[in-house]
Amino acid sequence: MGKLLIIIGIVFIVAGIIVMYSDKIPYLGKLPGDIRVERENFRFYFPMMTSIILSILISLILYFINRWKN
Repeated sequence: MGKLLIIIGIVFIVAGIIVMYSDKIPYLGKLPGDIRVERENFRFYFPMMTSIILSILISLILYFINRWKN
């Protein structure tokens, strides 16, 4: 249980750092395939391609950690 809490804490710290510095990371949230709708008093943004790329990166990192662990 303790290891799980530490891992969750590290994930939250990394996510917080990404959110804090996301405007300084080039192309993050501005990739082709990200959905952006802007109207007069309405704004909708869904970073689809950014989400897919981050998902692939996280999956690869977890895969290599699992391989290294076993």
